[in-house]
Amino acid sequence: MTHNVAILGASGYTGAELVRLIATHPDLRITALAAERKAGLPMSEVFPQLRHLDLPTLVKVEDIDFSAIDLVFAALPHGLSQALVRDLPAHVKVVDLGADFRLRDPAAYEKWYGVAHVAADLQKTAVYGLTEFYREDIKNARLVAGTGCNAATVQFALRPLMTGGLIDLDDIICDLKCGVSGAGRALKEPMLFTERATDVMGYSQGGKHRHLGEFDQEFSTLAGRKVEIQFTPHLVPMSRGILASCYLKGDGQAVHAALTAQYADEPFIIVLPFGQTPGTGHIAGSNFCHIGVTADRISGRTLVTSTLDNLCKGSSGQALQNANLMLGLGETTGLMQPAMFP
Repeated sequence: MTHNVAILGASGYTGAELVRLIATHPDLRITALAAERKAGLPMSEVFPQLRHLDLPTLVKVEDIDFSAIDLVFAALPHGLSQALVRDLPAHVKVVDLGADFRLRDPAAYEKWYGVAHVAADLQKTAVYGLTEFYREDIKNARLVAGTGCNAATVQFALRPLMTGGLIDLDDIICDLKCGVSGAGRALKEPMLFTERATDVMGYSQGGKHRHLGEFDQEFSTLAGRKVEIQFTPHLVPMSRGILASCYLKGDGQAVHAALTAQYADEPFIIVLPFGQTPGTGHIAGSNFCHIGVTADRISGRTLVTSTLDNLCKGSSGQALQNANLMLGLGETTGLMQPAMFP
């Protein structure tokens, strides 16, 4: 059975990534593509690399007939999905790639995003879209909230370590290097080539980054008590990819054993042999996450390094992985392509 899907926000990076992935998916058909500012244009004019595909012309969201749509990917800027998802027909399943439904507590959403949620009842029903940990809930969900790309990278490294006394939960430092596509496709002066090409810059420092809301929610729930990590992302001059260096107090061999056991049967999470280090070039364009564990020279301290492609496993690939589950399809369908190299 072929399922009809719509992509809202199709003119952005994650929208184009969804098209790239779905183009070879045997069970999905792209029926509608929406882009507010580029409505009326063919997708080939917005993204020439997709010229060979037979795709619908971009339209405004209000011009889509959702009666024949089975699932919507909402790849919209933060704040725009709430009312839209609330008003969709009840039969339409939704994977939201933005931040609107990631935090279950409306008060937490208002704290981190500065505005009240306009669909608070719906927000409470959304399933958090970290597939490897919410798989069974996702299968039965109508609305799945995709994680933040930074949040996913760190959680894959740390979630299996939150219980059992493996690490000191009050001494966690995560330093991220992030490709600039994570900031979106909209024109921003700090994202210009001349600003970024030879520069590395930290941003949202001092506990201000919004993905901290996800860490607080997920890690505190797992640990059964309040857990707050130190987290600083840095923009680096590459298009895509995230590398998280997580500095922990705990035994490296025990940490490696826990991660290896957790992900032994996961198709997209690969734990490297102890002492090996992953790199962003190993996962670019793929739905894989690589994790490495290294013992520090200081006894009792460990480095866990996690890397994934922010546009794929951190966003659009994760969204397709979740959609496969929601539609009763094979979870890995359309997602097993290896990384692009070099």
